[in-house]
Amino acid sequence: MGITSETSADLNAQGLRLAVVASRYNEEVCAGLVRGAIQELERLGLKPDQVPVYRVPGAFELAFLAKTLADTGKIDGVICLGTVIRGETAHFDYVCQGTTMGVQTAMLQTGVPMAFGVLTTDTLNQALARAGDDTQNKGLEAAQTVVSMVLLKKRIKT
Repeated sequence: MGITSETSADLNAQGLRLAVVASRYNEEVCAGLVRGAIQELERLGLKPDQVPVYRVPGAFELAFLAKTLADTGKIDGVICLGTVIRGETAHFDYVCQGTTMGVQTAMLQTGVPMAFGVLTTDTLNQALARAGDDTQNKGLEAAQTVVSMVLLKKRIKT
């Protein structure tokens, strides 16, 4: 078939219907991830007001809202953003696993590409380093990922 995905330099998001779902927990980190995603989508051709941002309480709730948005049929792709920082209990492991499986299940059930931009770090400093105003921002990467997957899906369907 010869279908390949574009490189980040070739991505164009114009005309795509994308949404961001982000956790409110660890607000400073999540705000940086959202900022990175929106700035990258703008660079790829979407205006910030074309990309709704929905905030959920924590990372565990991302999958529910991502699936709810996908089920509307009005969204081509969803960027899921959050952060889970290791603590002193097993809670970290359960939230990370549940969030990962939830987003994957939502994507597979709906057929709508979803980018997993959820940081799972040992410390707040590690999370902040991945949510800063530079090319290491994982929100930026998640935006590129969802655009790439939406475009690839469209090319396969045509």
